[in-house]
Amino acid sequence: MKALMKLSENFNLNFAGLDPSVYESGKFRSTHNSISKRSSTHLRKALYQAASAGIRKTNEVPNNPILYNYYSKKVNEGKAKKVAIIAAAHKLLRIIYGVWKNDESFRIN
Repeated sequence: MKALMKLSENFNLNFAGLDPSVYESGKFRSTHNSISKRSSTHLRKALYQAASAGIRKTNEVPNNPILYNYYSKKVNEGKAKKVAIIAAAHKLLRIIYGVWKNDESFRIN
């Protein structure tokens, strides 16, 4: 368990396959980047589904206001909806990591 506590947040993002992939060769830099998908497909799908459920509204109230506000901010910045959901999944993973590392329960407010 102590070894798990030493894991960095970036390692968790890489482990989930939510880190951005970079396409570069010489002076060429791609403008179309995506997530790396190098790791656990099950974890990535679970985070995507959890983020999708978190941003969904029930009776005009978002299921998770933190994720919904972050998702709305990304959409208002001009991001595509699926890109914004991946960003929300990334945010969710950071929240999960913070809750786990600090040994606290999750509080929305």
